[in-house]
Amino acid sequence: MNIAHPRLRSARLPMIDIIRGIALIGVVIFHLTFDLQYFGVLPFGTTAQLFWVVFARAVAGTFVFLAGVSLVLAHGSGIRWGPFWRSTGVVILAAIGISAVTFFAIPFGYIFFGILHIIAVSRILGLAFLRAPVWVIVALALAIWIAPYLVQSPAFDSRWLAWIGFSQTVPLSMDLEPVFPWFGPFLLGVALARLGWLPTWSPPGAVARGLAWIGRHTLILYLIHQPILLTTLWLILRP
Repeated sequence: MNIAHPRLRSARLPMIDIIRGIALIGVVIFHLTFDLQYFGVLPFGTTAQLFWVVFARAVAGTFVFLAGVSLVLAHGSGIRWGPFWRSTGVVILAAIGISAVTFFAIPFGYIFFGILHIIAVSRILGLAFLRAPVWVIVALALAIWIAPYLVQSPAFDSRWLAWIGFSQTVPLSMDLEPVFPWFGPFLLGVALARLGWLPTWSPPGAVARGLAWIGRHTLILYLIHQPILLTTLWLILRP
């Protein structure tokens, strides 16, 4: 049964890539600000200010939301298990790599369940909703988003359980995006794509093409941008 909206005939839509490219630029901006804070160029606590907290959550939410959209674009007409596990496996390996590197670099605040982890888990969980009624998906998405603000327990405070999202005291981590609430935006992306409410046009011009290229290569660019930023700033700012 074809469950994708009839207007969505391609697994790639240029505007989705463009939005994803803009989101990656947002990640670079936030991490540059964080790094400038780390090197003492900006005051300590800059990224803890309300603007930067909202900015970071908006960028993360965009990535997770678009991951839900992409799941439908790629598998809404029928799950292609080979491509699914290959692409999901790459994300899983990248998430494990991020955890390993940050564990050795910053063991007190390593990334044990960050943006790549939630995307990988959401892709797997999201398969169960490719045929669910859209209203059920939206209702569940909202419930998942609200739940951790209503239910918290110290039983979830350890890193072994904090990834679920109900911890009372959040463990220190450089990036933590637990299933509750972050599976919510993913499901909203699934719902939007199921409804077919996606832009099928592409703006002309070199800027749009450049953003789309970034959007098609977000994973590798995400993995390399922070080492490049840190190395560049160290070379510029070293005594």
